[in-house]
Amino acid sequence: VRPSVRPSRVPSVASLPQQLKQQRDKLRQYQKRLSLGLERERALARQLLRDGKKEKAMLLLKKKRYQEQLLDKTENQISNLERMVQDIEFTQIEMKVIEGLKIGNECLNKMHQVMSIEEVERIIGETQDAVEYQRQIDELLAGSLTEEDEDAILEELNAITQEQLELPEVPSEPLPEKIPEVSPVKNRPKPELVAAS
Repeated sequence: VRPSVRPSRVPSVASLPQQLKQQRDKLRQYQKRLSLGLERERALARQLLRDGKKEKAMLLLKKKRYQEQLLDKTENQISNLERMVQDIEFTQIEMKVIEGLKIGNECLNKMHQVMSIEEVERIIGETQDAVEYQRQIDELLAGSLTEEDEDAILEELNAITQEQLELPEVPSEPLPEKIPEVSPVKNRPKPELVAAS
C-alpha cells in the first residue's frame, strides 16, 4: 500500500507574482479597514472625554495607537510585497532572455556543424576559380574571332531562332463546308396529375 501524497503547498514560480499581488490587495483592504476604524475610535474617544470618562478614553487611545503601529507594519508589508513582485517579474524576463540566447546558440552551433569554415572557403575558392576560367574563355574568344566569324555566328543564331519559331504544319485535307447542327431535344409535355377520388 502506497502512502497518499499530499499536494505541495509551495506555489509554482509562474503563479508566484499573481499570488503575491493577491496578498498585497488583501493587505490594502485590511489597511483601509484599520484607517476607518481609527477615525471612529478617535471620534469615540472625544465623546468619552466629553462624557467625563477619561479612563475609557485613555484605553481607547492606547488601542488606537496599537492599531496605528499595525497600520505602519502593513504599509511596510505592502512595500515589501510590491518589491518582491517586481523582482520576480524581472527575473522571469531575464530567464526568457537567457532561454532565447540559449536557443540561438544551439542554432548557431548546428549551423557551424553543417558548414565548417574550411567548407565555406572551399566553395568560395571554387566559385572564384570558375569566374576566372569564364573570364579567360571570354578573352580568348573575343580576341581570336574575325569579323567573318562574328557574321557566321550571327547567321547561325538567326537560323536557330527561326527553327524555334516555326509554325505547325497546315492540314492537307479540305475543311468541311458546313458543320452539321445538333437538333435540340424536344420538350415532352408533362403528364397531368389527376386527383384520386
